[in-house]
Amino acid sequence: MEAGHAGGVDAFAQGGHDLRLEWGAEGVAELGRECAVLIIVDVLSFSTTVDLVTGRGGRVRPLRWRGDRVPRPAAVGPDPGLLDLPSPNGATLCAEAAGTGATVLVGCLRNASAVAAAADRLAGERPIGVVPAGERWGINITTTAPRGPLRPCVEDLLGAGAIAAALSGRDASAEALLAATAYRGTDVAEALRGCVSGRELTLNGHGRDVDLAGQVDVSTAAPILVGDLLEAA
Repeated sequence: MEAGHAGGVDAFAQGGHDLRLEWGAEGVAELGRECAVLIIVDVLSFSTTVDLVTGRGGRVRPLRWRGDRVPRPAAVGPDPGLLDLPSPNGATLCAEAAGTGATVLVGCLRNASAVAAAADRLAGERPIGVVPAGERWGINITTTAPRGPLRPCVEDLLGAGAIAAALSGRDASAEALLAATAYRGTDVAEALRGCVSGRELTLNGHGRDVDLAGQVDVSTAAPILVGDLLEAA
């Protein structure tokens, strides 16, 4: 019997549940084998920027990161048009998620309920996978090191948890339930300001990005990947 399988249920893909959660590229690969919809969550700051752009009528072209300068959420104007948005985490995972054949949505704290509703509608009776991107050791706002190992992070746990909490009508895996519980029991704005990623951004003059990212359910945008562009569903 193949490792991770028992009685036809795939343990690593969290088989048997119609709401699942796993981290990073490995999570995309596992969940993408069975889930109809994958929701990429990269709160600081890819998903927040995507929400702001698509919520204002624009579109985003997610690009794999090669040490590029990343447009900041606070810089998104009222008529953003088409924004090329590189990211070592969220944008890269969008491309990998699209390769699974799943419908790809991008979620954050700002649009958690809207994205959850869109995912529920699009998936129907098939499973939904929530993928917190996490950060990468050695890659940050001032450093362009090669891709490092995954660093699970507070902001993406809470963003994924907000979406999982909004999908409470689905049978959730332990991973999804834990994220939802963490979200419900946390002062989200305070946690974002105090976590490593939030402190890093604030120390580098991007505190406004953290404030924008910490706003919960202020947006009705549900960004969906159509071809190579993200647009409001």
